[in-house]
Amino acid sequence: MSLPVLQSTISAGGVTFDPLVWSEPLMWVVLAAFLGSAVVARYDVEWARRVAVAGWVAFGAFWLVLIPHFTLTQKSFIEGIGSFAAVPLSVWAGYHLYQGRDSLFVLTRAVGLMGLVYVPFLTIGPLRQAIVESVADQTAFLLSLLGVDPLLVDGLSYNGVPIVDKPYPHRSTFWFEGNSQPITYTIILACTGIGSIAIFVGGILSVAAPWRRKLRALAMTVSVIYVLNLVRNVFIAVSFGEQRMQIFPNLVMTLFSVEDPQMVSYYVADRILAQTGSVIALVAITYFLVKELPEVTVLVEDLLFLVTGTEYDLTAALDQSGEPEDVATPSDD
Repeated sequence: MSLPVLQSTISAGGVTFDPLVWSEPLMWVVLAAFLGSAVVARYDVEWARRVAVAGWVAFGAFWLVLIPHFTLTQKSFIEGIGSFAAVPLSVWAGYHLYQGRDSLFVLTRAVGLMGLVYVPFLTIGPLRQAIVESVADQTAFLLSLLGVDPLLVDGLSYNGVPIVDKPYPHRSTFWFEGNSQPITYTIILACTGIGSIAIFVGGILSVAAPWRRKLRALAMTVSVIYVLNLVRNVFIAVSFGEQRMQIFPNLVMTLFSVEDPQMVSYYVADRILAQTGSVIALVAITYFLVKELPEVTVLVEDLLFLVTGTEYDLTAALDQSGEPEDVATPSDD
């Protein structure tokens, strides 16, 4: 089996396991199944159903192998809980699609399109480098406006000191002079906002709605996510680099199993505050997206059904009604 784009080896009890070695081929299977089902559905709905159900089962397996990566390597409670919940939800989605809930074809198509947006940045080196270094430069500019000017360096080490956990030698690491040792904050692909952007792009493109309103919704969501992500990067860089989040250090070091006290500010700023804020922001953006593009309620309703087992009518709740795709209305202007 070939090496993955990233490596995240976990060792326990003499057993070595790299979740990303297994998640990468599963990622391609899921992408092929979800996009393939959208194509097949044009000719044979029942065959498309079979392909999509297989894709949902593979999607559950994808999240299953990533649980150790998010919980043990990334030490992220939110991502760990999310990946754990995604396993049964994926299988549950496949089951209901198999049972005839055809609205899930839209969610299937949405996830496939999300992958189509995100995977190129994950797998194509020059594309990944371009977005990572661009976000790093913009973050550096915003930091300078605040009077914070760390060095922005490239390579996997600087002045002979290795940059821990840096996956690629891009010019994307902020170098702060720490108390006991230098502090490095590296912008990686997850820090660019492309993952969240892909979610909304996939959702918007998957529904039947006039293109004018789709493009308007894309412009709104992509720009807001991009700007908020830069704010997030600046917040983490200042909080970590200048050690401004040394809150309950002993408790945080115990919770996240870290030995370096300087890492307390990072885990409080990123893993607790920034990730929680990101969830709240995505929920708020979804609310405004539903107001702008009511057709996406089919996705939200299906997600709520999968989580709660209860049917919801968000269109009625929000007093909104979507227009047919081929009908022009004043709101489309």
